[in-house]
Order: sequence, then C-alpha cells, then structure tokens
Amino acid sequence: MVSKSVYISIKDHLVSGEEFKLLFDPELEMLITSPQPLEETLHSYYESENYISHTDDKKGVISFLYQTVKEFALKRKVKLVTKLNNGNGKLLDIGAGTGDFLVVAKNRGWEVSGVEVSAKARSLAAEKNLDLKQDIQEVLSQKFDVITLWHVLEHIPNYKEMLQTYHSLLHENGILIIAVPNFKSYDANYYKKHWAAYDVPRHLWHFSRVSIPKILKDTFKLVTMKPMLFDSYYVSLLSEKYKTGNNFSIRAFWVGLVSNLKAMRTKEYSSLIYCFKKHI
Repeated sequence: MVSKSVYISIKDHLVSGEEFKLLFDPELEMLITSPQPLEETLHSYYESENYISHTDDKKGVISFLYQTVKEFALKRKVKLVTKLNNGNGKLLDIGAGTGDFLVVAKNRGWEVSGVEVSAKARSLAAEKNLDLKQDIQEVLSQKFDVITLWHVLEHIPNYKEMLQTYHSLLHENGILIIAVPNFKSYDANYYKKHWAAYDVPRHLWHFSRVSIPKILKDTFKLVTMKPMLFDSYYVSLLSEKYKTGNNFSIRAFWVGLVSNLKAMRTKEYSSLIYCFKKHI
C-alpha cells in the first residue's frame, strides 16, 4: 500500500474551528480528510445556520447570490439530465437538500424521488410537496433512469460501496451524474488553506479531474464532463470571507473569473459535472 503524504492542513471555518489534514492518495489522485469524524458524530458538523444547502435563506450577500444563481443553474441541470436521457423518466436525487432540483425536474415531466439525511431540509422539501426519504434503503425496490449527486459524493463516508448501490438501482444504460469540487483548480491553488470547497470535515474526500473516472472505470463509462462555471465565483466569495473576514469582495469575482479563463485551457474548473452511462 502506497503511503499517503500530508498535502495541506485545513481549519473547519463553519462550525468547530478544528484543524484537519488532507492526505494525498497518489493512486486515485485525490485527498482524504484526516481524521474523519465518527459516523455518529458527523451530523454535529452540519449544525450551523450558515450551512447553505440545508436552507432556503436569502439573508446576507453570499446567501442571496447563491439562491439567486441557483434558480438559473437548476434549469440548466434539468436540461442536461433530460438531454442525456433522451427525454424524461424516473429520476433519483441523492442528497436532495431542500428539493429545489427535484421541483424543477418534476415541473418538466420527470417522475422524481430523493434521499436527504437532514430532517430540516426534508421538512422544507415537504412544504414543496416532495416526500424525500431519509435513507437509500427506502428506494432499493425501485429502478431509475437517472441518478444525480450534486456536490454530495464528497460527503459520503462509504462512497465506493454506495456507488455500487447506485449502479444496481439504474436501468440498463442508466445515467449517473456526479458533481464535485476540483482541488486542482486555480481558485483552490489561490486560496489554499482558505479554499471554501475543502469544507472539512463535512467533505471527507477531495477529488481531482481524473479521480472520479478512475474510481468508476469498471462499472460506468464516462460520457462527458461539464464545468460548473458559477462555482468558482461563489467558492471564491466564501474563501475570501474565510481569509479576510469580508462578506463581499470584488477580488473574489476576479479570482473566479481568472479560474474559469485558465480552465478553458487546462480544463481544471472549480467544480466539474461527470456524466456516466452504466456498463451493462
């Protein structure tokens, strides 16, 4: 077994203030948060009013921009999913949050299901007439045309085992879509220990552009990769806040722009969407 070296040390800026090390795995070209919280204590690191994906709050500049851009991004996500599937079908969203993606998909003719561990987020989704499940076990009797994970895989302790489960839940030639941050992006290298997308210890794993295809090469075929262009701006805004304490920064927009421009050549965008087709 190849030893894993310390890549960088990162502070939990959101909840605990604790420091964690990120270990580099040369085989998969990814980083591993160390130490990782025990599964029974992991939930405590999400207990913050500022954890944005579990709320619909628009208070504050960063939250307002996030929620505003999200409405546009959701439509693009549904359009991508529909194109890859050649039409509508059965859709399962893992880590569905407050259900906004599923609402847009449902309104465009998809039969939707979702899994979300946060009771608070499930409650907000219920107000949108969505019955999200707490555990993947509750949907194992079904089959789906598409399964999506929008910035979720990095949170899952047993992610390799769960990827096998998703494979079994998909129809023949089903589509798996995974979006995750990219620690080799320009904005990650610029902000280093203040890069918000490290988000330890909620993010247990940190993927590069080659990690996800390597992990899934035996069970899925990579169809395409797409950049999430807005992520570099949002992540840079939050990173600037962690670095300087400022809630708004013009510099953050500049860093986000430079990150996207450089990625046009390097393909190292702040976040990437990986679109796979199930191997028969």
